[in-house]
Amino acid sequence: MADNKVFIFDTTLRDGEQVPGCKLNTEEKIKLALKLEALGVDIIEAGFPISSPGDFASVEEISKVIKNATVCGLTRAVQKDIEVAAAALKPAVRPRIHTGIGSSDNHIKYKFNTTRENIIERAVAAVKLARNLVPDVEFFAEDAGRADLQFLARLVEAVIGAGATVVNIPDTTGSCLPHQYAEKFSYLLNHVANADKAIFSCHCHNDLGLATANSIAGAIAGARQIECTINGIGERAGNTSLEEVVMAIKKHPELDLYTGVDTTQLLPMSHLVAETMRMVVQPNKAVVGDNAFSHSSGIHQDGFLKEATTYEIIAPHEVGADTSRIVLTARSGRSALAYRFKNLGYEFDRNQVDELYQQFLNVADAKKEVGDEDLKEMADKVKTTA
Repeated sequence: MADNKVFIFDTTLRDGEQVPGCKLNTEEKIKLALKLEALGVDIIEAGFPISSPGDFASVEEISKVIKNATVCGLTRAVQKDIEVAAAALKPAVRPRIHTGIGSSDNHIKYKFNTTRENIIERAVAAVKLARNLVPDVEFFAEDAGRADLQFLARLVEAVIGAGATVVNIPDTTGSCLPHQYAEKFSYLLNHVANADKAIFSCHCHNDLGLATANSIAGAIAGARQIECTINGIGERAGNTSLEEVVMAIKKHPELDLYTGVDTTQLLPMSHLVAETMRMVVQPNKAVVGDNAFSHSSGIHQDGFLKEATTYEIIAPHEVGADTSRIVLTARSGRSALAYRFKNLGYEFDRNQVDELYQQFLNVADAKKEVGDEDLKEMADKVKTTA
């Protein structure tokens, strides 16, 4: 495709909600959907309408309030699923039905107990039905990460011919390495005759910790949509993390790719999702974790205090964080100690800092982190002595 925009398809409200304990009610889903639209995501997968009356209502109500983003409903390649999704999406300004079926021999044999030919027939019928109901239809070839490439190409060509506007090539089990996932898109874009008639999409799971890497590899190979969730939540080990792929694209202009996401809203969005879905974000999570802009090693602290870019490729304000943090531990050095004292309003000369540093190490060896109260106590003793 000539356009180098990567469309961001957020599935926090559908795939992300499948995490045990993360069930959302309709009011919570609407609140998050509006924030996702404000964040700048292009497509919001609002739910799986046929799965429950509550999910149908959520998709329907979200369809009423979202004005700019596409609202998407998931279905199986089943007539009733598709008809119910179309009904739920009826109020949407930009509705999309996301339908699909397994594409790997593993799924074809064990999940569907059928043949490759039957899979193509069912896929084509589902897409044709969906396209008669809405103008925008995405087809997912489930478990494409393990599918035979020649068969996958036949399936993709058939569903595009049937009217699919987007084709999703999911690494459903998170089994691919980045170069393998990229090769799938390269092969399809070069061997599917009507590939130029649809947008190709990445949907990666994080079972081997490669979801972000695989999604970026797919985009480099020609995919122009990435499916992801806030904080990377989702089935098993999670989905591709929205904040990671967006910042990876932003920080690598040589890729000549871009998204429409307002990155300054990433951290507030992360906090909102974590709170609403009751899903704690690990402290060392890339981009939005509590420690993402924290420095505790003396070597790192010294370099950071001289020039922030020595140890930070993302400035905190880029993702909506207030500032970086110097954490004082037994691994911290004199420059970090002096910096923290200065922030507390104390000015000490080099000799005084040396004296304080020895006291600091004694406290640091006894505690995991030296806090402001500990520093004030040390500083006041030095001032009193002086």
